[in-house]
Amino acid sequence: MPVLEKIRVPRLGLGRPRKKPDSVAADKAYSNGLSREYLRRRGIRHTVPEKTDSRAARLRRGSRGGRPPGFDEERYKKRNTVERAINKLKNARSVATRYDKRGYVFLGTVTAAALVIWLRA
Repeated sequence: MPVLEKIRVPRLGLGRPRKKPDSVAADKAYSNGLSREYLRRRGIRHTVPEKTDSRAARLRRGSRGGRPPGFDEERYKKRNTVERAINKLKNARSVATRYDKRGYVFLGTVTAAALVIWLRA
């Protein structure tokens, strides 16, 4: 999960920006042990559903398989709101195709698309 290393949340007053989110909600692609271990090591709460084959392998091992990872269904349902917002942004053709070469130009494109969505609402 090196993507989390790029997170910077500015503080309202003085001080360095926060680099650690309060919690992470991800899909089944991030349910591997390395991702979960990384989040645990950094003290980040996470809601990631367990893959079906991982669950089957754990149950096959019986008592040696360990206990299932915690999963908060209510928090995971809120992830849908973010997914829908991203899909609305992708309605803008330039955001979906990502023609922009530079990151700051793409950020401006996403900001403009978000403003259009906000003004139409």
